[in-house]
Amino acid sequence: MLNSVIVVDDEASIRSAVEQWLSLSGFEVQLYSCAEDCLSQLPAHFAGVIVSDVRMPGMGGLALLTRLQQLDPDLPVILLTGHGDVPMAVEAMRDGAYDFLEKPFSPDALLSSLRRALEKRQLVLENRRLHEQVDLREQIEGRLLGVSRSLHTLRRQVMDLAPLPVNVLIRGETGSGKELVARCLHDFGPRADKPFVALNCAAIPEQLFEAELFGHESGAFTGAQGKRIGKLEYADGGTLFLDEIESMPLAQQAKLLRVLQEQKLERLGSNQSIHVDLRVIAATKPDLLEEARAGRFREDLAYRLTVAELRLQPLRERREDIPLLYEYFSRSAAERLGRSVQPMSGVQLTTLLSHDWPGNVRELANVAERQVLGLGEPQWDEPEVGQSLVAQQEAFEAQCLRSALTRHKGDIKAVMAELQLPRRTLNEKMQRHGLVREAFLNDA
Repeated sequence: MLNSVIVVDDEASIRSAVEQWLSLSGFEVQLYSCAEDCLSQLPAHFAGVIVSDVRMPGMGGLALLTRLQQLDPDLPVILLTGHGDVPMAVEAMRDGAYDFLEKPFSPDALLSSLRRALEKRQLVLENRRLHEQVDLREQIEGRLLGVSRSLHTLRRQVMDLAPLPVNVLIRGETGSGKELVARCLHDFGPRADKPFVALNCAAIPEQLFEAELFGHESGAFTGAQGKRIGKLEYADGGTLFLDEIESMPLAQQAKLLRVLQEQKLERLGSNQSIHVDLRVIAATKPDLLEEARAGRFREDLAYRLTVAELRLQPLRERREDIPLLYEYFSRSAAERLGRSVQPMSGVQLTTLLSHDWPGNVRELANVAERQVLGLGEPQWDEPEVGQSLVAQQEAFEAQCLRSALTRHKGDIKAVMAELQLPRRTLNEKMQRHGLVREAFLNDA
């Protein structure tokens, strides 16, 4: 239950009495002698109620009400009035004030009005929170595309982790979308308005790595002309994304660990410590702990980076996402290149679904762009022998069923209509492939 109250009154005796009444009743009270101070120090998204006198030197209670409504139309404001101000206060309630109390008022009257106002405030804030969650869910569904169970799970994990102040390790094959997931962790969290700094550890020569991370002062080494801010310092307040972290030299791993532990760094050529507040998201293909056991990575740093871990499935293990992703990449390429998009044929779909996609989503995006440019079908090697035609047909059928069930959130009638199957046939196929309707209802 919310219990924050701001009291604005120029009379010290009124402020003192109200503070005593409210504090004894369990409220958190902030006092201001003028409206200007209240406005200048009002927290963003204040989760409480404001009680204000109407007549005060400078800005009065009605002007304060107007300013507060501009900031938040749903913020409850209770006005304290003298006898002659009652008609004015009634008019103010028509304009948005929550309530008014005529002086002198009893503690019980104030407490009763406050409790009702706080209950209303709590409902408003909870409703806002629910709307924000829906908005964010819609946004992330437009960023991390897919209908597979693994993508639904990934989106939920990202939304759970995004607001938390913890380091995250993302594991996945080349081209599986690790940087996109890192961006989502940043963009949907409290650091979204601060820098997102990406660094590919495999792309930096070892002799330049320390200067790239920590920056340098002028003359710190041969060729160091002028002061340079390093990636760690530039990411202060935001997120540092370290891709292919397994490629970081061991000497720099020790220095990165110290920064993470102490939240301080020193530029090359400087003895001055600089405080940094950053979140580290690292990405890797191999298991960092196995790398540590092989002596190629520091075990203590691996644990420091892996407070939370996200694993991205390769595209070949979530083939039901391929049609949606291909359509998205084709449309994006067509808009960028000024070309038209041709409808996907059944032969094309079969070809896309049968390929193993060693380059994952990145490879699929490349294929879609080549198709838009009219460069023809990709020349892939024949798939390895291993599955019979019947087994491949069964796998394709299961993917189609799972995709339709996910798309329609378990609505059997909608799936029957899309796939043009009678109820009995659909039930038999679902049973044969181990698909249960209830498993798809949670995504509704």
